[in-house]
Amino acid sequence: MTAFITKLLKIIRFPILLASVLLITGVLQYLLMSNDVKGQHYDLKLFQVSPETIRSVKTVEDTEKTKKDRDAAAEEVTPVYMYSEEKGKNQVSLVNTFFDYVVENQSKIKGESVKVKRKELDKQTTALKKDLANLAEDFPGVKLTDTDLHVLLKASSTEIKQARNDIVRAVTDQMSVPIREDQLADAKATVERNIRYSSSFPEKLKGIGIRIARNALIVNETKDEKATKERIELARSNVDPTRILQGQIIVQEGQVVDRAIYHQLELTGLLSTHQSKKPMFGLALLILLQMIFLFSLFRSNKDKTDIIKTRDVFITSIVYLASIATMELFNILEGEFEVIIGFLFPTAIAPLLLRILVSERTAILTTVMLGLSAGIIFQEGYSTVIQMEVALYIIIGGMACIIFTRRIENRSKILQTSFQVAAINILYIAFYLLLTQTNYEAKELTYYLIAAIVSALASGAFAIGILPFLESGFGIISSFKLIELSNPNHPLLKKILMEAPGTYHHSIMVANLAEAACEAVGANGLLARVGCYYHDIGKTVRPGFFVENQMNGFNPHDQLPPDASSDIIISHVADGVKILEKHKMPKEIIDVAQQHHGTTLVKFFYFKAKELDDTIDENKFRYAGPKPQTKENAIICVADSVEAAVRSLKEPNAEKIKKLVHAIAQDKLMDGQFDECDLSIKELKTIEKVFCETLNGTFHSRIEYPKESKS
Repeated sequence: MTAFITKLLKIIRFPILLASVLLITGVLQYLLMSNDVKGQHYDLKLFQVSPETIRSVKTVEDTEKTKKDRDAAAEEVTPVYMYSEEKGKNQVSLVNTFFDYVVENQSKIKGESVKVKRKELDKQTTALKKDLANLAEDFPGVKLTDTDLHVLLKASSTEIKQARNDIVRAVTDQMSVPIREDQLADAKATVERNIRYSSSFPEKLKGIGIRIARNALIVNETKDEKATKERIELARSNVDPTRILQGQIIVQEGQVVDRAIYHQLELTGLLSTHQSKKPMFGLALLILLQMIFLFSLFRSNKDKTDIIKTRDVFITSIVYLASIATMELFNILEGEFEVIIGFLFPTAIAPLLLRILVSERTAILTTVMLGLSAGIIFQEGYSTVIQMEVALYIIIGGMACIIFTRRIENRSKILQTSFQVAAINILYIAFYLLLTQTNYEAKELTYYLIAAIVSALASGAFAIGILPFLESGFGIISSFKLIELSNPNHPLLKKILMEAPGTYHHSIMVANLAEAACEAVGANGLLARVGCYYHDIGKTVRPGFFVENQMNGFNPHDQLPPDASSDIIISHVADGVKILEKHKMPKEIIDVAQQHHGTTLVKFFYFKAKELDDTIDENKFRYAGPKPQTKENAIICVADSVEAAVRSLKEPNAEKIKKLVHAIAQDKLMDGQFDECDLSIKELKTIEKVFCETLNGTFHSRIEYPKESKS
């Protein structure tokens, strides 16, 4: 798989590859979960008998019914009217003014002869018309002919006074009560009747009086538009919206689907012909957010190479999609049981695998994502949008697993962690059962207890079974695998111990140095330690040619030319790689063996050869490499040289060790051995400091005890 990923990265840059993998993951998740948000729909028609009882899957407002109810309430509102007493007084004043003009013009008629009176009458009629024209704007209804004006001017003062009083009284009586637009005609008819049948009203003036009185009446109670509008709005607002509640029965089994029921089925989207697309878009948005979070997580990780990050993306996607698919299988069985089958889902399997194989941050994010997805998958249709009890169950169980896996040292500890997660599951289910305030039967309580235990134990069991396949398939060396490889009973470690005991001891010392330094700079200390155990296994091919395994002072190199000795020393790297590959050791361990010398120069034999031939090619005395590609391998490269050099010191002390460690580290740096890894100068100084502290503890000055006296 690593080779495949390497080829992919040569063709596609990591960000594009990451986006592509997550896009495929999101599409597959959408296809798996799309049925969970579609809901159930019914192919019903008007006046058809419902084959089953149908409930609303959500709360919706019936806007059409709400509008009808509010319109009906608005129509029932009584308009607000305003009565104006002032209008009545104004109209009476106009009537009095009219008769004042008549009386005033009557007084101006002089002369005794008929001819003179006739002339004066015409003159005052004209004057009276002008006076009445001034009233036309306020008293527009009075239309009197010249004949009418002649009658008024010729009437006696007693007749004018009587007519005035009767008209004023009639108008006052009518205007003292509210008159609306629709009541004005009745009021005019009443005042006309009162005058027409009045015995005191001058007979010759009744026609004129009726017209004056009728036109004096006006509307004195008008509609207050603002107040009426406010009252209508208040009435409309007091009508609550008509809602179809979630879980509400819309139609009973065997009931005829009338227009009202059909309309409610349309609103709730339960008809096949009125299926809403909004849930599908909502699911797409959720998955998009989840993939964005994963993209940001892997994109921002600077501690791993693109190859490792790509491998982690593939593992995360596989584990995540497998978990979603498993949930869907559980969901298929959900309808067959009255209990929540989702509580049987192995809550800890995904976080356990990802915590071990990828990282804690990835495990946490994926746990939350699975919880949200489970809430949608296990939703109960008409009761909830997200099944929160199952969502929280998966999140809490997963988080508990992540916390407890920090202390896992081998595979057998996984089952112990499973029991711890089971306890957390039981506590959560107890919380859920108590909070629902429902009385459960013994068989239901037993089910939930068993579900909590089975969920956790199944997580551990499946994880133990799946881990080896993922480790071998992706070439992963997990902490479990490393701990297994560190067992002294491993055949290869026993081979080193038996065939090259000095190398074995050297490897243990290098492992101590490398592990401490790796932990100080945030690298994988366990990988460094185990890698050191096997890094010199190639020396078992010719153990006697390496100084730590030489006994009785015999050194076979004394009998060989420098170039032959150099070839033997250099060959232990290739020999070690062959042995490790033959035993199918993890790639990371093989890389340690291959890179722990980088391309360094075998100085002793190079300078010895140069004494014999000054033109000797330096490259023949260098290791084949490659140079260290990771921090762990760079640290092991330095630790290997430091341990061998310090062991050769006579009377080592802190100052000598410090100078020697610094010299070796700087020599590796200047030789370009760290050019292909991400080791910084600051980290190199930290490594030197840790090496010195560790070596000082190993080669400290010993107290010289006094010799026992002889008796």
